[in-house]
Amino acid sequence: MKIILRVFRFDPSVDEAPYYRNYSVQAEPYERVLDCLNRIKWEQDGTLAYRMSCAHGVCGSDAMKINGRCALACQKLVRDCEADLILVEPLPSFTVLKDLIVDLNPFFDKVNFVHPFLYAGTPPEKERLQSPEERKKMGESIRCILCACCTAACPVVNENENFLGPAPLVQAFRRIFDSRDTQKIERLDQLDVEDGVWACLNHYECTRVCPKEIPVTKYINTIKREIKKILGPSPE
Repeated sequence: MKIILRVFRFDPSVDEAPYYRNYSVQAEPYERVLDCLNRIKWEQDGTLAYRMSCAHGVCGSDAMKINGRCALACQKLVRDCEADLILVEPLPSFTVLKDLIVDLNPFFDKVNFVHPFLYAGTPPEKERLQSPEERKKMGESIRCILCACCTAACPVVNENENFLGPAPLVQAFRRIFDSRDTQKIERLDQLDVEDGVWACLNHYECTRVCPKEIPVTKYINTIKREIKKILGPSPE
């Protein structure tokens, strides 16, 4: 089948403003949007810029906006786009470096802010044991691949660049409810601020777009309840 990819193009070094270019591509319904982009780059226009790596939905590199919804190009099938014209744009809320490539440094700065690693104290002689019940408390948060789809789709992030954002909060959730971590109180206190967990307004867009089907909003609300339970009500 023949489809049209309408692709966002912008090179700040030479272009005065963004524009869109249409590319005609032969694609099978079971092929992915990433396959179509590769076909464009390899066969039609080598100047097209986008990120990709594993191409199997593990690394999160090829996150972009496809037909108005943030997604991974390596997971989005042509047949699921339900149109002969597929609109491909960069992740919103981020500065465009070139075409579909955005500057993710501010995103990873916020991830690093929550210390996405364990504070586990003195190493034991053997492994640190964790029961199935303890592991269950972390839920699906361990599936996060830091693709930034949730952050890009978040209406709050779009209006407030200081908001920590969904993905960093998921990373914090993972450690707060990890029985091996020793800094639970400190982590909760770090998030108990206006631009931390309380900035989330429950739009649920983060949950809708997560390619790993993580219940992001649920986990953010769980952090809020844990803060109220352990630190007390947050001042209005």
